[in-house]
Amino acid sequence: MKFISLAILPALAIPLLLPSAALAGDGWESIGTGMTSGASGVAVLARDGDRVDALVLRDNKKSGENRAVQVRLEHGKVSKVYSIDWPGELPVDLEATEGVPGKAGEFIALASDGKGFHIKLKDRRLKVLGAFQAPEGDPDDNYEGFALKKVNDRLFAIWADRGQDARPATLYSAEFSVSKLSFKKPKSIPFRVPYPVADVRHTSDVEITADDRVLVSAASDPGDEGPFDSAVYDAGVLRSDGSIALSPVPAKIGDFPGHKIEAMTCLSRSCGSLLYGTDDEAAGGRLRISTRNDPEDQ
Repeated sequence: MKFISLAILPALAIPLLLPSAALAGDGWESIGTGMTSGASGVAVLARDGDRVDALVLRDNKKSGENRAVQVRLEHGKVSKVYSIDWPGELPVDLEATEGVPGKAGEFIALASDGKGFHIKLKDRRLKVLGAFQAPEGDPDDNYEGFALKKVNDRLFAIWADRGQDARPATLYSAEFSVSKLSFKKPKSIPFRVPYPVADVRHTSDVEITADDRVLVSAASDPGDEGPFDSAVYDAGVLRSDGSIALSPVPAKIGDFPGHKIEAMTCLSRSCGSLLYGTDDEAAGGRLRISTRNDPEDQ
């Protein structure tokens, strides 16, 4: 994740949404209750010590339903949630977002059908700079993740079909041009996780670390009422030619029972700290900062 400066936030905000009593103290912070409040994509706007400002996307589909919020966390606690208006035609089922390297306040957002958007956020005002369609994959693809990483001055994108149970996920990768919103010929590789094992989406988001490791979240989703379960893995590495070399066995970073992680982003160069977002359907959306045992992040 590339870190992006953010102008001082205006004083007005929508009412603060606090975690429900039932889940208070489990490390997850509510950003809204009910089916339309989940987090399907997250990107860092700014980080200053223990304060993190983040853009959170929502996978809503109907008119009048919110597509994005700006969230502030202080010492790991959600302190402010601001609604962001999406101008013009509303996107359907946004599933991922990533900051554009070297472009302050600019992001790529991807919907489940492969439609993408180049957007800019400034002073809580969102502008759509352009739109594109991801390269055609399998007809059953349902995209859940998108990440960008420069390797040897070439910008690569990774995006992922989520898979379902016996059908593995597919990780796609290709060189990507932000100015043209176009991809070179993509490469693909199937991917599955050992856990969760039931109602499993083998990929629910992807992220790339500074040393080109490919992180993947996976989730169990039996329906709107759950119960959900998630796990996060170090799946392999992004090579200098844009291909993905998977590890023989993905290394598990962590288990997150009771929640459906659909969004994640690195909070540090080493990615020892990550910000996770959940879409817990009827139970709403939550964020959590999780720190791995990495000396850089102590």
